[in-house]
Amino acid sequence: MTKFNQIHIQDCVTGMQELEAESIDLAFADPPFNIGYEYDQYEDRLESEQYLDWCQLWLKEVVRLLKPDGTFWLAIGDEYAAELKVMMQRELGLTCRSWVIWYYTFGVNCTNKFSRSHAHLFHMVKNPKQFTFNADDPAIRVPSARQLVYGDKRANPKGRLPDDTWILRPQDIPESFQADEDTWYFPRINGTFKERQGWHGCQMPEQILGRIIRACSNEGELVLDPFTGSGTTLTVAKKLGRQFLGYELSEQYAQNAIERLSGINTGDELDGVENPLTSAPSTAKGVRLDDREKRKPHRKNTTQRTLDLK
Repeated sequence: MTKFNQIHIQDCVTGMQELEAESIDLAFADPPFNIGYEYDQYEDRLESEQYLDWCQLWLKEVVRLLKPDGTFWLAIGDEYAAELKVMMQRELGLTCRSWVIWYYTFGVNCTNKFSRSHAHLFHMVKNPKQFTFNADDPAIRVPSARQLVYGDKRANPKGRLPDDTWILRPQDIPESFQADEDTWYFPRINGTFKERQGWHGCQMPEQILGRIIRACSNEGELVLDPFTGSGTTLTVAKKLGRQFLGYELSEQYAQNAIERLSGINTGDELDGVENPLTSAPSTAKGVRLDDREKRKPHRKNTTQRTLDLK
């Protein structure tokens, strides 16, 4: 029987097939985008149909594992966002609660088109009438314009739920976006940020996972990440008192993730800051650019292994 609070070094489809159906409360996946990124143990250059067939395999397992009131979040890029949303809804029977646009200013610099500065986050549920969404949790609410701008006594003192556009550095945004607006401000993890682990190029901010896990699960429930990567999902789940389970092909990534997990405890604060005016640490307080080469993982062959994180 698969144990929880572990990283399993194996293909996620094979691993998830070993789990009991309807056993997961919340799943979050940030899979390879099929854009040619250099991963340690994965080829990110599949033909489109091959990539979509593979996505359908692991998505079917995620749906099978979700409890009747379970929730799934998918992070994905432009190339396959539309296809995967249709697949999740029409073929796999999930319902989309929110299509979040995560905007950031340190995007991919392009020369022949507008520079990319966003990703897609799909909030999917198995049962559109019964799912966990902790709307009254003060940790996921933001002050409303009535509170901050107008001082309106009718404003809900708890604030309001955030919008579905998440803005990372409002100091770099046109004046139409101000810090007192109801948006989500989270920094993308760049090479010069102190939060950066340095050994995985696709690291999600802890604050984004914090809001998702707080909103869509409760303490003691089980959070799954089929693509552990840098270990952010599992790290945040542990800090917030959830059980967790991850799969990772790369032994190097998994070993680094377990070291990250071993250095934290339930109740620890999440990395990163929520104040938009200080969302981007200076290079002087972060990682030097010339240190990044030293942190690149070494390739090695892997076999199926399990790392116990209790």
